[in-house]
Amino acid sequence: MITVHDLAIRVGARLLMSDVSFQVTDGDRVGLVGRNGAGKTTLTKVLSGTLDPTEGSVEVSGELGYLPQDTHSGEDTESVLARILSARGLDGILKRLRRAEQEMGDMNLSEAKRIKAMDRYPRLEAELDAAGGYAAEAEAKRMAANLGLPNRLLEQELGTLSGGQRRRVELARILFSQATTMILDEPTNHLDHDSIVWLREYLMTYRGGLIVISHDVELVEQVVNKVFYLDANRSVIDIYNMGWKQYLRQREDDEKRRKRERSNAEKKATALTAQAEKMRAKATKAVAAQNMLKRAERMLDGVEGERQKDRVASLRFPKPAPCGKTPLMAEDLSKSYGSLEIFTGVDLAIDRGSRVVIIGLNGAGKTTLLRILGGVDQPDTGQIIPGHGLRIGYYAQEHETLDLDRTVLENMMTAAYELPEVEARKILGSFLFTGDDVHKPARVLSGGEKTRLALAALVVSSANVLLLDEPTNNLDPASREEILGALAAFEGAVVLVSHDPGAVAALSPERVLMMPDAVEDLWNAEYQELIELA
Repeated sequence: MITVHDLAIRVGARLLMSDVSFQVTDGDRVGLVGRNGAGKTTLTKVLSGTLDPTEGSVEVSGELGYLPQDTHSGEDTESVLARILSARGLDGILKRLRRAEQEMGDMNLSEAKRIKAMDRYPRLEAELDAAGGYAAEAEAKRMAANLGLPNRLLEQELGTLSGGQRRRVELARILFSQATTMILDEPTNHLDHDSIVWLREYLMTYRGGLIVISHDVELVEQVVNKVFYLDANRSVIDIYNMGWKQYLRQREDDEKRRKRERSNAEKKATALTAQAEKMRAKATKAVAAQNMLKRAERMLDGVEGERQKDRVASLRFPKPAPCGKTPLMAEDLSKSYGSLEIFTGVDLAIDRGSRVVIIGLNGAGKTTLLRILGGVDQPDTGQIIPGHGLRIGYYAQEHETLDLDRTVLENMMTAAYELPEVEARKILGSFLFTGDDVHKPARVLSGGEKTRLALAALVVSSANVLLLDEPTNNLDPASREEILGALAAFEGAVVLVSHDPGAVAALSPERVLMMPDAVEDLWNAEYQELIELA
């Protein structure tokens, strides 16, 4: 259970929310909604104990599982399976059990040590049984597979995984932990279609308390039975004890009511004001006229105005820098992590203004290929051949292109060092970074804010080849439409990796590269269906 009393949260001089009180109990499946930058992620950090509130208190009873948007928890040398099992303490028990087995059969050890190992083994087995035994290990493996982590990955070290795979490990760990309350920030990011369907079904039957931030409409429609709307304009949370579709209808009805009440109040206040103005000319009626004016003011103050519309980042890519016919080529690329081969023999030519979509299942190497094309990682074999005038703009799904220790403005100036600060601030303003926001370090930004900052850096780069890895993740619907419109109008080349069918459709791709086999083909409607299923 989570109990919140009189909560207030400030970030710098900005008040995100105040006088907030609520409870989340067993069976509550709360959808936390609001525009990007409203403070949803900051609130979840406060609820999880990661961040202290400015005022008020947060009380958590029972075990809490928290999935932030950007997570790299766990040691790089730890195995995937051990990380998941550690949620119930099983990793340490199994490790000690394996060591006892080795010592019992090691004839190089003294007999006394082997006897100690034999004595220790049944105690460890009893401890394992009490924690769920081998059935719990099998459960962890099934859960991992359902989230797109096949058995072949379970013995790999965390450090060899992509950002998306590592986040799926953390999601599997939280679900396996049997936490009594969960806070999940964009849990469907990096999941394929089958994994998303499985997660929806799992959350629908979850008996504890749940707070979820998600732009997956189907997930909130099917899972959520209570909505917390974070109103950034009023710095409050409106609580709706209803499902998602009912909430949308209620919001629409509320807006119509506010508009009607405001209109009626304005008509009455206008009539009173007009009458008062006529009476003010007569000294004997001056007091009555003043009272009528005050009554008109009170009448307007007593009704709620229409909610201010949330601002949306304005995204337009400039004309790309001039380049040759084929600005980017790749020959015979291959990449492996240890004994795991990701892909081999990849050839690719990106012509000026072309549109290419890279598709494949999770773990097929899509992100790895983009990182190599962007010069972030090096291939094991093969080479990248830059063409005349090549200027790459790389958007990383885990925001690795941002320097988290530098401010919003400093990141922007790094992306275009020749840009005057006044112009950089103007562009940041169009991406909703105004006033003191530009001096915030990038690490405190929400996932949606980091996405906006990374996109702003692309805008000033004058890139002629954009490499985009899941650019619509973490964006609210209005911001998503903005980026899709900008992509459709961009004159340069685009190489896109996305699970978002709408993003792929907006790009109007010409070609498709299917990973990990690097099979290239002309785009057709059948591939759009694959995107929808992937």
